[in-house]
Amino acid sequence: MSDIRLHAERPPLDPSPLKKRVGLVILATDHTSEVDFRRMVASETIGVYGARIPYANPTTPENLRKMQPALTAGAALILPDEPLDAICYSCTSASVVIGDAEIEAAIQAAKPGVPVVTPPMAAIRGLRALGAKRISILTPYTVETSRPMAAYFAGHGFDIASFTCLGFEDDREMARIRPAALVDLAREATHPEAEALFISCTALRSTLVAADIERVIGRPVVTSNQASAWNCLRLCGDDTAHPEWGRLMTLPLGLA
Repeated sequence: MSDIRLHAERPPLDPSPLKKRVGLVILATDHTSEVDFRRMVASETIGVYGARIPYANPTTPENLRKMQPALTAGAALILPDEPLDAICYSCTSASVVIGDAEIEAAIQAAKPGVPVVTPPMAAIRGLRALGAKRISILTPYTVETSRPMAAYFAGHGFDIASFTCLGFEDDREMARIRPAALVDLAREATHPEAEALFISCTALRSTLVAADIERVIGRPVVTSNQASAWNCLRLCGDDTAHPEWGRLMTLPLGLA
């Protein structure tokens, strides 16, 4: 065996492997968020870095609320001591139950100053960017878990023309709903007077068919992962239009 030679000079280093960095805090049971963010956010200039936190079904307000103490530790595991351009807590229903401000505080305890994105707040921004005030909502949740969602959007000034839920209790089953079935469900769930449709839940594969749904219902659709990805991209300074993911992905970010 030959001797190991130590090279005399260190090679030059870039400031970072990628110019922009997005953190993603997801549920231990999540099948969809990483795939969607890899598809819509990750690129040669933007990296997506994830951490999973404990979660146990069924999807009830009580179980969703139990995740709050794990948020700080989960965020701390994402590139420790390195800055991020944005960090998303990828659970719509838990964000509503826990509260956007509480989630931001928990994440910023580990990542001070980082912009925090939650799916429902990203959806609010998206619907406002689209100019929609009267909306329909479709969720895969039970009625019990859907009630806080309805209150959240009403509390942000939206007129809910219709609200449809599917009665699922397990987010792993939600992820198995066929995208083609979501198109039909979206058609049924959209009220004739609604200006847009919001499809809640980061487990759903609704982003895959967002543009198809828009063609079928004749108005914009906002989904949890689509809105979160759009919000994170814009925070990274990426204003590229991606109409293949729906009208929202062609618009600039408004933080109002």
